[in-house]
Amino acid sequence: MISLSYWLRFCAVASLACSVLGFASTGSPFYGDAPDRHHPWAVHDQNRPQPAVVTPGTFSSAEQPGKPPSDAVVLFDGTQDSLANWLSDKKEGEPTKWVIRDGAMECVPKSGYVRTRQAIGDCQLHIEWAAPVKPQGDSQGRGNSGIFLMGILEVQVLDNYNNPTYADGFACSVYSVNPPMVNALRPPGEFQVVDIVFRRPLYREGQAVDPGYVTVFCNGVLVQDHTALEGQNGHMKRSVPGPFPDKAPLKLQDHGNPVRYRNIWYRELPPRAAEGGTDGLLSEEATMAKRREIAASIRADAAKMDAKTTAAMLRLAESLVYEQDAVTLEQVKVWQTQFVAGLTPLAPAELKAKEAEVKSVFRAFRFLVKFKIIPADFGAQEAFDNLVKIQGWEK
Repeated sequence: MISLSYWLRFCAVASLACSVLGFASTGSPFYGDAPDRHHPWAVHDQNRPQPAVVTPGTFSSAEQPGKPPSDAVVLFDGTQDSLANWLSDKKEGEPTKWVIRDGAMECVPKSGYVRTRQAIGDCQLHIEWAAPVKPQGDSQGRGNSGIFLMGILEVQVLDNYNNPTYADGFACSVYSVNPPMVNALRPPGEFQVVDIVFRRPLYREGQAVDPGYVTVFCNGVLVQDHTALEGQNGHMKRSVPGPFPDKAPLKLQDHGNPVRYRNIWYRELPPRAAEGGTDGLLSEEATMAKRREIAASIRADAAKMDAKTTAAMLRLAESLVYEQDAVTLEQVKVWQTQFVAGLTPLAPAELKAKEAEVKSVFRAFRFLVKFKIIPADFGAQEAFDNLVKIQGWEK
């Protein structure tokens, strides 16, 4: 039987290694509420993968674009090389006729929309745009362009600084669907900093399982708050609910005004629970599949350890939290019975030396009983409870 100090060192080393490799988080087993029918992870689960490390970027100013975060895909950074990420939408594969001016990509009127070479799905999109310095026209005729997510859902670009128009056509509206909550625009000529979180509609067998949402910040001000989508939007027409592609190019509109864009980048978003993600409220089927996967991983981990050690047996016992398994259950019962039998003949001083280890094992089995993973009369549980109680260690 190994000492608790070895067990703790093992846990620390294993947790650190998993953390560095991105496999799992650190923490204590048998700690928070157990998994249930819709959540594959325990609360504060040490087996849950840690978040990836991302180096934040910097904020933009009116004069200078900021830097994107380390995991961003840069679509335009003011260089000629990044302009090659964009194609004309008029003819397949044709280079764009938009030009770079002072580090910004400027629309050349009547040259047509531009689109990205790459297809983009659910994302956090950062984009900065500026209307011409000298305003011309009014309503929809002034500084008009558009950000077309997947090429089919428009977030409006328009110079609405002291320039009213119909509400669902304002800058940062989900065009023809939902006006922005406020008008947070800077004067024309200054760059508007827009951040969009986009989730496309999800359909299964012709039915919507998630309508999709758009959240928009304009110059740091929330203007679209998790706005539900109703399908593709367009001019003068009501949206018709329907599925979107998994991925499609981003498009920027040529509406006849020399609107400028700079500092365009995006970050891919992880899948939602409805499409295979494991965070959030999952279906029972998806939850149990993930729990089986976690249990198998823990048992594989235990199989690499010395089967006679406390560490290996506690790891096996931990797998039962995620999935019942008759063979594992019997192994844990035999080990627990032997563990308790080994404590019974110890002299008080010897038992005291094992206090921390006994408490650690006791906490594990108390957790398993509490969440009905094992019955209260499991193995030598009654004798174990009595031993711990006599020593005054149950707390």
